[in-house]
Amino acid sequence: MRRLLSLLLVLMLIMGALAGCGQKSQETSDKSNQQNANTQQVAQETTYQRNETVYFGGGLWSPPSNWNPLTPWNAVTGTVGLIYETLFNYDPLKNEFIPWLAEKGEWTSDNTYQITLRDGLTWQDGKPLTSEDVKFTFEIAKQYSEIYYSPMWQWLQSIETPDNKTVIFKFSTVNYHEWAYNLYQIPIIPKHIWADKSKDDMLNGANEKAIGSGPYLFDTYSNDRMVYKRNDNWWGIKAMNMTPAPKRIVYLIVPSNNVALGMLMKGELDLSNFFLPGIKTLKANYGITTFYDNPPYMIPDNTVFMFINTTKSPLNNVELRRAMAYAINPKVIAEKVYENQVEPANPLGFVPAKAWEEYYDKNVVNKYGYTYDPEKAKSILDAAGFKLGSDGVRTAPDGKRFKLEISVPYGWTDWMEAAKIVADQLKAVGIDAEAKFPDYSKYYEDLTKGTFDLSFNNFGSQVTSTPWTLYNWLFNKVQENGPQNNGNFGRFDVPGLQDLIAKFNQTKLGSPEAKQAAAQLEEIFLKNMPAIPLWYNGLWFQASNAAWENWPTEHDPYAYPVTWGGRWQTGGTMMLMKIKPKASQ
Repeated sequence: MRRLLSLLLVLMLIMGALAGCGQKSQETSDKSNQQNANTQQVAQETTYQRNETVYFGGGLWSPPSNWNPLTPWNAVTGTVGLIYETLFNYDPLKNEFIPWLAEKGEWTSDNTYQITLRDGLTWQDGKPLTSEDVKFTFEIAKQYSEIYYSPMWQWLQSIETPDNKTVIFKFSTVNYHEWAYNLYQIPIIPKHIWADKSKDDMLNGANEKAIGSGPYLFDTYSNDRMVYKRNDNWWGIKAMNMTPAPKRIVYLIVPSNNVALGMLMKGELDLSNFFLPGIKTLKANYGITTFYDNPPYMIPDNTVFMFINTTKSPLNNVELRRAMAYAINPKVIAEKVYENQVEPANPLGFVPAKAWEEYYDKNVVNKYGYTYDPEKAKSILDAAGFKLGSDGVRTAPDGKRFKLEISVPYGWTDWMEAAKIVADQLKAVGIDAEAKFPDYSKYYEDLTKGTFDLSFNNFGSQVTSTPWTLYNWLFNKVQENGPQNNGNFGRFDVPGLQDLIAKFNQTKLGSPEAKQAAAQLEEIFLKNMPAIPLWYNGLWFQASNAAWENWPTEHDPYAYPVTWGGRWQTGGTMMLMKIKPKASQ
């Protein structure tokens, strides 16, 4: 039931984390080796008018080779959002669902949700988009259990389409939080194109020259870029009175943060979704726009947690985990590593977003939470039998020495420096710890197989319409056999935990019952500390004003400025409607 959400979270946070650390871990499909040479040459050699073209970077990590909306973790960034669209968009800044393909959606009973589509919806080939397309999109996941949102059919009972504009979803069990999230995550696909595809083509096909309903068309691509062309027949121009400003979007593979920095300074990159140091100098000397004028400059987008392997001794000792929470001071990381472009996380790891604030139970945090207090950490360790030796290193209650490794991927330089700081802070209270930097594949293998000690990760902590997504990830059901791919990497569990997560999912958003269930989950988290929230990873956003202007900022927060894969429908598409070519060009 929870695989859909988990897969999507992993996809989106991998993209965000990679952009933050300048890494490239996506594997290139074999199909990329079969790209048409002429197409590549055209894409690389064509020069577009600068006042019609925006150049983006930070979400493309390998040569474009997949545009399949049914495998969004492999699809080129923009496949969902620019080509294929969702029923709603979502604005994390305002916590608002933005009617998109759907004109409205409402619960007509406790277990029935009705969608009314807009008038005049069309696919990019001119054919009408109707309720049958929506029904087809959801029902192929019932037909083929391998589709990533197929588990929804464990609680979705039936779909009815009484007319071309109306879609009625009936549920056997209503997962209100998960459904709200799905409304802006599942891209609608054209039945008249996909109905004749084989199962293998649906699940494994590259879907080159994709045809969706969105504001941009598949134009061309090469080894280092994806080019989208504006759909001047887009239904939204009339229905929503919106016209995308750029005629073309060129999404570039930018190999490193330093390259992105140079391109931004020269006006060759209009928007960067990378972590870039020296932002204060960039703003002062090069007129670079960030969302906030002052620190942290960036919107807090997700939380970096240090997962603790609760299956290993002595990390299975809750007092050791609590002591580590008191021993770590993320403020040092924010200052020394990120130049205050990030902020220390709160004890729950809740991103400071409107959708989550109402679920943050201050009474629970005040009772069970923690602050940086190394003396408190020492007293907890002393009381728990972690004795301090003459060499300043503690032994476990059974008298054995132990050493903890903090694992982050090699090359993720900001996380590497942060891991060193955490290791030093743990040493300061007598816990022998050392930062280790395996390559990404080894890091991920250790993380998912549970062979690590301590490990940083943020792949499922980004802001969404509900903090249920966070707990679905933090407390993901432990797999008895096989890797733990979708969160809860430390394999934490207590009796009744999964039932409580399901209960939270089945409460109406914002209801007293939802807040009560959230508070119970928060208490379990703080009492057991299976992971320690460290800092809010930023929505890295730096925009050049050399060729384009009117970027979203705190003064005009009209859009969440994200272009990472799977995130366009949470602000990136809206941003394209409001930016303007520089008047002086």
